[in-house]
Amino acid sequence: MLDKSQSPSFAPINQAFNHVFRPNRLSIGLVIPLEAYAVGAEPTMTGHLELAQLAEQLGFSALWLRDVPFNVPSFGDPGQIFDPFVYLGALAAVTDRIALGTASIVLPLRHPAHVAKAAASADVLSGGRLLLGVASGDRPEEYPALNQTYPDRGERFRDSVDYIRAVGASYPRHENRQGSLFGGIDLLPKPAGRHLPLLITGGSQQSLDWVAQNGDGWMTYPRDVASQARVIADYRDRLENSGQPDKPVMQSLYVDLLEDSDAPARPIHLGFQSGANFLRRYLSETKALGINHVALNLRFNQISVDRTLKLLADDLLPDFS
Repeated sequence: MLDKSQSPSFAPINQAFNHVFRPNRLSIGLVIPLEAYAVGAEPTMTGHLELAQLAEQLGFSALWLRDVPFNVPSFGDPGQIFDPFVYLGALAAVTDRIALGTASIVLPLRHPAHVAKAAASADVLSGGRLLLGVASGDRPEEYPALNQTYPDRGERFRDSVDYIRAVGASYPRHENRQGSLFGGIDLLPKPAGRHLPLLITGGSQQSLDWVAQNGDGWMTYPRDVASQARVIADYRDRLENSGQPDKPVMQSLYVDLLEDSDAPARPIHLGFQSGANFLRRYLSETKALGINHVALNLRFNQISVDRTLKLLADDLLPDFS
C-alpha cells in the first residue's frame, strides 16, 4: 500500500529531480548501455547516442550511467565503457529534456572536489538535468589499483558526501580527511539548481538513519513485494522520525521483454523475462509500494533494443511518466 506520508511534492532541487521524482507517481528510466551483451562480454556501444535520442523522443524520463573504473572479469560487467562524466557531457550535447543520472559514482575512488566540479559542470551544461547517484563501491579489486583501501571505504564515502555538500556554497569553510577549505578559494561552477541532487545507493556502508538524513533520495534494488514494502516503509519512517521531509525512492530492474504481451514471467538476474502485461502489473504494484522511479536494464533483452523501447513506450509509458 502506498505510504500515506508521501507529501504533495518533493523538495525543489533541479529540473531533473522534480520531473523524474514525484510523490504517488512512478516514472521509467533506462540503464545505459542500451544493448544486450553476455556476462563477461563488452558492449559494442554501437549507435549509443542515437538510441539515447530515441529514448528521449519516446518519452523515457532518465538515462542512467554506471561508474566502472576497471573491467573486473570476475564481476562480469564492464558497464558502458566510457567515463561517466565524459559520457554525461556527450549525452547532454545530443539530448534536450531527458534526465541524466549516475548509478552510481564510486566516491571512495575519486576525490570529491573532482566529483563536485564534474557533476556541477554536467548539471549546468545540460540545463539542470543531472541526478547524482553515489555509492561506496563493491569491486574490491579496484581499490589497490587506485592506491585505496577497501575496508574503510564507508568512512571516505561519508567524508566525500560532506565535502561535496560543502563546496556547493560560495568560498566554503570545511575540513575533513578529504581536504581543508578555509574560505579563500571557491569551486566553480555551482549547480544549476539549489544543490547537486545526491541519491544514496543501498546502504553504502552507512546506517539507514544516515542514509535517510544525508541523501536527497534513495536508490535500492528489486525485492519480493513484502520485503520491499517493509524496506520502503522503514526508510520513510526514518525520514519522519528524524524530522526530514519526504524523499524519493527508486529501484533498478533487469527485464527481458517478449513480443507476446501476455507471456508469463520467468526470473532472471535481478529481474524477469515477461510480456508487457506482467511488467505493467509489476510496475503498478511497485508504484503502490511508494517507489517513484524504476530504471530498466535491457542487458539480457533478446529482441532488438529499438523495438523494445518502442514496445515499452507504446504499452507502458502512457501509464508511467
